[in-house]
Amino acid sequence: MLQLCVLEADILREELAPKYSGYGVMFKQLFDKQPLPISLDVFNVINGAYPDPRKRYDGYLITGSKYDSFSTENWVLVLKEFVSNLYHDGHKIIGVCFGHQLLSLVLGGEVWRAPRGWGMGVHRYEVSAHKDWMIPPQTSFKLQVSHQDQVLALPAEAELIASSEFCPVAAYVVDDQILCFQGHPEFTENYTRELLSLRKGILDPDVFDKALTSLDEQDHGVVIAQWITQFLISHDHRPADAFQERSDTKSALGIDRG
Repeated sequence: MLQLCVLEADILREELAPKYSGYGVMFKQLFDKQPLPISLDVFNVINGAYPDPRKRYDGYLITGSKYDSFSTENWVLVLKEFVSNLYHDGHKIIGVCFGHQLLSLVLGGEVWRAPRGWGMGVHRYEVSAHKDWMIPPQTSFKLQVSHQDQVLALPAEAELIASSEFCPVAAYVVDDQILCFQGHPEFTENYTRELLSLRKGILDPDVFDKALTSLDEQDHGVVIAQWITQFLISHDHRPADAFQERSDTKSALGIDRG
């Protein structure tokens, strides 16, 4: 069983929290749909919760957030230092939305307000680089989104793997260690619909209407979760005594053992 540490970087709005709990729960529900069992430990970093350094994880996932990744709030600075240490220690890291942006900043990229304003609803991205862990393969994918910030310039080490006209840096990798997406694979249609309704007053009417209509489209959240799972077990850095478990895991997902 894969062990995933979720660094939850948000507390849901009070209108949404009773029904949806938080991003950690959303990711648990998403990964429950995967053929490979995944155990998630969730730590809310806004509240100062972090994992025991003695605990071994197959990867770390940084969630989305309503806060800015370029904020100078203390909890964001602490998170950046923690993530920087994870990177330099060779751990695998997944970034989603805020996490996607924060990792870019930690590695020397540029993040700021999106030139075209709020991204809401379901967006489509074209895949520009194909990796062996992208099973099933896709030439494009759709994800639900909710963001007003974007990665404007990638870190030097990063490779772009997906983009759109609205969001040129929609997904990227850094070697076999970091995988990031601007979109939210964990969002459900109902959650996005309610979030969109709460933001109606701050959105341009045309943006709101197009976002609402887009929710009728099927997203690829489950596919992206499968990519994340396969990324975590590909070219991993676990010790030799874990090799057999890794091989068995790859077989279960149909990944070549080579």
